[in-house]
Amino acid sequence: MTANGTSAVTNRSIDAGRRIDWVDYAKGICIVMVVMMHSVLGVEKAADQTGFMHYVVMFAKPFRMPDFFLISGLFLSVVIDRDWRTYLDRKVVHFAYFYLLWVTIQFGFKAPSLAAESSWRDVCLLYLESFIEPFGTLWFIYLLPIFFVVTKLTRNIHPFVIWLIAAALEMTHLATGWTVIDEFSARFVYFFTGYILADYVFALSDRARARPVLALGGLALWALINSGLVTSGASEWPIVSLALGLAGACAIIVIGTLLARAHWLNFLRYCGEHSIVIYLAFFLPMAAARTLLLRAGIIPDIGLISLIVTVVGVAGSLLIWRIALAVHANFLFERPDAFWIAPKQPAARLQAAE
Repeated sequence: MTANGTSAVTNRSIDAGRRIDWVDYAKGICIVMVVMMHSVLGVEKAADQTGFMHYVVMFAKPFRMPDFFLISGLFLSVVIDRDWRTYLDRKVVHFAYFYLLWVTIQFGFKAPSLAAESSWRDVCLLYLESFIEPFGTLWFIYLLPIFFVVTKLTRNIHPFVIWLIAAALEMTHLATGWTVIDEFSARFVYFFTGYILADYVFALSDRARARPVLALGGLALWALINSGLVTSGASEWPIVSLALGLAGACAIIVIGTLLARAHWLNFLRYCGEHSIVIYLAFFLPMAAARTLLLRAGIIPDIGLISLIVTVVGVAGSLLIWRIALAVHANFLFERPDAFWIAPKQPAARLQAAE
């Protein structure tokens, strides 16, 4: 902890230009789980059936987004004291650019079918509404800048006070129908935990790397408890939901560390390195694969269809990225110079939610 009560990421974690292997693995696991959730629920809704992948999605529900937000807060202590202009450029304008671009792209693909169900006037109104009510899968990058700004604005308040308020908000399970309000209440505690307890997160990873057998035993116990509480329905209870979110985030960090230690499943690390690419683009290959497979009817098992759609969603988004680079459409995944409001600092590339 620093003098003002906040955590500072240890020096070994911020070497210029060096990525941290377990962070990329953990982010890779998270982004795959996000694609899986949208793929599975989309297939099951379209087919009006439930497959075996449904149970995987339900198992991951308590910790899927908490882990993503906790990791997003890990490196914030390194940059939070920057001047407002630089901070807003990195933490607000960065995500606003991609949100505005990709919400427009998503509307471009979905507008004809939406207009067929209502009218073009309603589609235009829905597009305008997406600037106050996040559209589709893009709510994560809409919410992150809000978290960054709120954390900077409150940095002179004792972090324990902020954490208690954030924890209380999570336990209310607020359901106003407005995504920003509801998701802020449900997720900010995990982001703030990553920010103030970054040193402890890195220490957990170090211990898991040093004692893998003990780490595996802990993971087995966690999996049993998480499964039992999800199956019983108790995972949605106040306090329990918060505990499972934090425990699951720790479990993903440990899994990421063990995979990095063994150099296994490197594709997950690659996915983590390019998580923003997958997050932005997976909707298109996912939707295309779902439509084709369900219409073809050659695979009877809904669970298998869901699994294939998940794989296509991840791989297809990376393919779209590679094609974009090949045709010099870098603006789809890289913010052009015209949209920077502060000078670039390309030296150190920290693994925030980028």
